[in-house]
Amino acid sequence: MPQHNLLLLRKKTVGLLAMLSFVLHAASNLDFDRLQKSLVQRWGQTPVRLFTDWQTLMNEARNAPETDKLKRINDFINRRIQFGDDPTIWNAPDYWATPLETIGKGAGDCEDFAIIKYFSLKELGVAKEKLRLTYVKAKIGGATSNVSQAHMVLTYYSSADAEPLVLDNLLNDIRPASRRPDLTPVFSFNSDGIFTGAAAQPTGPVDKLSRWKDLISKMKTEGYETD
Repeated sequence: MPQHNLLLLRKKTVGLLAMLSFVLHAASNLDFDRLQKSLVQRWGQTPVRLFTDWQTLMNEARNAPETDKLKRINDFINRRIQFGDDPTIWNAPDYWATPLETIGKGAGDCEDFAIIKYFSLKELGVAKEKLRLTYVKAKIGGATSNVSQAHMVLTYYSSADAEPLVLDNLLNDIRPASRRPDLTPVFSFNSDGIFTGAAAQPTGPVDKLSRWKDLISKMKTEGYETD
């Protein structure tokens, strides 16, 4: 190969590698090395296996179809994270844990399950407009029960006017909202704002939720770049 052609090929190769590096960096908000260091500093080696399994899942699912991403994240979190209440886990009446904190503890309440699923799916490229953390009243014992309690789930909208799918720590299968008569929505939110009722657009800024602001601040400290 002539020398000038070889030099041109090298330049193109370097350019393509640089572009690939940029694309991969832009596609991910997670610095796994920094997150793992934060994890070990706070909780030691015990949760590292869970963290690396989560990281492997994130890498493997990145190019999967969107519905497959939902199923794989929902299955993993429901299977690997134990349910517990905030007073037991955090010695606090109400605490919103970051995904790293939930992994560190290996446990969380319904809010923590929804939060780690939300940010995991967002990291996998699911548009935040399709995802909402949704507060509901959950009927204890089934749809005909008169006893209910506050509960949080993650809902997914394939389009703005689509029926949402419900990702719930209480069930391993993902069901459309019409098949969850035990749940009555109260309000929902995501990084864009707060939604009331069936509103397709935010009716208020998410900054009104002080726990959300605290959560994002903690995540940035841990090494997560998020909006």
